[in-house]
Amino acid sequence: MSSLGHSPVVETLLRDIDTAVDGPDSSDICKRIKAVLEKTLTEHHDFLHEDFTRPVTAGYARHLLHRDPQNRYSIVMMVWDKGQATPIHDHDGHWCVECVYKGQIEVVSYDLSEECRDNCVRFVQQQRIVANIGGAGALIPPHEYHTIANPFDEKAVTMHVYAGEIESCHIFEPTDEPNLFRRQRKQLG
Repeated sequence: MSSLGHSPVVETLLRDIDTAVDGPDSSDICKRIKAVLEKTLTEHHDFLHEDFTRPVTAGYARHLLHRDPQNRYSIVMMVWDKGQATPIHDHDGHWCVECVYKGQIEVVSYDLSEECRDNCVRFVQQQRIVANIGGAGALIPPHEYHTIANPFDEKAVTMHVYAGEIESCHIFEPTDEPNLFRRQRKQLG
């Protein structure tokens, strides 16, 4: 858990997520967490310490809000300045529920259509959505390939609840060939 004290809203959120992660079915867990996040982030604003909403200049910021002592989940706040984005990436087999805390973001999902030679893959773009405050979505493997971007004029902050703690993932860098991407392992900090 963070060394920063948590507000009463965060303490309630953590208790609600503790309840939501009980059970073996990832789909049910994600539905329950999504409902908790949508309700909390729609009803309450500016309940996080400013350290969790501070951007960085070298890419988007990742701030650990909470690590469950039983390693059932972790909560990471991500801060997106204008123009910041991820490459296509996965969550290394972990489910995830993402919700907008401030601003708005663009999420594009992809289906892996082909495994190719030289550690390359082909993707087909599936869906593009713009999410506003309280907008949430779930990623459950094998449907976990996506990008997150902030093409808007104001900073965006998102809350991500992961199964356990994600220490690395795969990112997919474009090649010269259309829809062909090279898979690379990335350590997360």
